[in-house]
Amino acid sequence: MAVSVIRTIILYAVILTMLRIMGKRQISELQTSELVVTLLISNIAVIPMQEPTLPLISGIIPIMLLVGCEVTISFIMMKSSRFRGLVCGHPQVIIENGVINQNKMKMLRMTTEDLTEQLRQAGVFSLSDVEYAIIETNGNLSVLKKTLKDNVTAEQLGIKDETVSFEFVVISDGELAESSMKLCGVDRKWIESKLKKSSLSIEDVFIMTVNLEKGYSIIKKEI
Repeated sequence: MAVSVIRTIILYAVILTMLRIMGKRQISELQTSELVVTLLISNIAVIPMQEPTLPLISGIIPIMLLVGCEVTISFIMMKSSRFRGLVCGHPQVIIENGVINQNKMKMLRMTTEDLTEQLRQAGVFSLSDVEYAIIETNGNLSVLKKTLKDNVTAEQLGIKDETVSFEFVVISDGELAESSMKLCGVDRKWIESKLKKSSLSIEDVFIMTVNLEKGYSIIKKEI
C-alpha cells in the first residue's frame, strides 16, 4: 500500500512539472497538439499507478518524451505559420458582414444550436446584431457586433481619457505576496509604513492592494 502511495505522489509531481513546462492554459484554450498530449499523459500515468509490478520509469519516460515533443512542436509553430496551420488549423469566418456562411458551418459540423449557444456566451442574443463571427483554432467564438448594436465607448461619448492603473494584491489574509510586491515596485518597509498610518500590522490585513502609481487600499480582517 505504501509503495502505491509513493508511486502515485511521484507521478503526480512529474505530471505537474511537465504541465508547467508546457505552459499555463485552461482546457478550453488548449490547441489540438496540447490536448492530445494532455490526454495521453493522463492515460500513461494510470498504468504504473495501477500496476505496482511495472517499473515507475516506464511511465515517466513516455511522459517526458511527449512533453519534449510538444515543446519542440510549439517552438516550430512559433517559427513557421505554415506548420502551425497544419497542426492547429486556421480561424474560420462563419458570419461575414452579417451573413452566415452555411458551407463553413457544415465543414465544421457546427449546428445552429452550437452557434447561438456560443453567441449567447459572448453576450449576443440576436443574430442580427453580429457583423463578424470567427471560430478560433481552439474552438472559441470571437464576435464583432454591428456598430449600432455594440456598447458605446468612452471615446464616442467624448469622455476624457484617464489611465486606469492595474492593482496588485500585496497582502492576502495577513501574508505578504512577494511576487506582487515586485510587480508594483514596493517592499516590506514601504507597506509597513502605510499600515502604520492606520495603526495596523500585516497580520491585521485581509487584503491590501497597490497600483503602479503607489495608490493603495486596505481591507482589515473581520474580528
